[in-house]
Amino acid sequence: MFIETPKAQVAKSKEDTFNFLNELSNFRQLMPENIDKFEVLNENRFLFALKGMPEIVLEKKEQTPFEQIILGAASDKLPFTLTANIQEVDGQQSEVILSFKGEFNAMMAMMIKSPITNFINTLSTNLSKI
Repeated sequence: MFIETPKAQVAKSKEDTFNFLNELSNFRQLMPENIDKFEVLNENRFLFALKGMPEIVLEKKEQTPFEQIILGAASDKLPFTLTANIQEVDGQQSEVILSFKGEFNAMMAMMIKSPITNFINTLSTNLSKI
């Protein structure tokens, strides 16, 4: 399953946007209003839970300075990645596309596609407000 958000316009340079996303505690600002729990576990991992949903631990998997950050599920039960691709518009503005990629059976994919789409669209919308 692959889901991608429209470009989010961010009023920060490419470097500042990358640094914001690289600091995992900042993801709290991007989370939906129905966040039930958010905890930074260490510099490479954070845990979050939305109301009525199980806790998910995300960890940094890869990064290319000022261009891309890839977060992935810390558990192998639901293998997926959340990628932020950052492009420079000018020195004071950048664009970010978030993409979600996961390997799920057809039934699971059908159940989670809508909530995941809403979730990453919320992250993208809130990113444009930072």
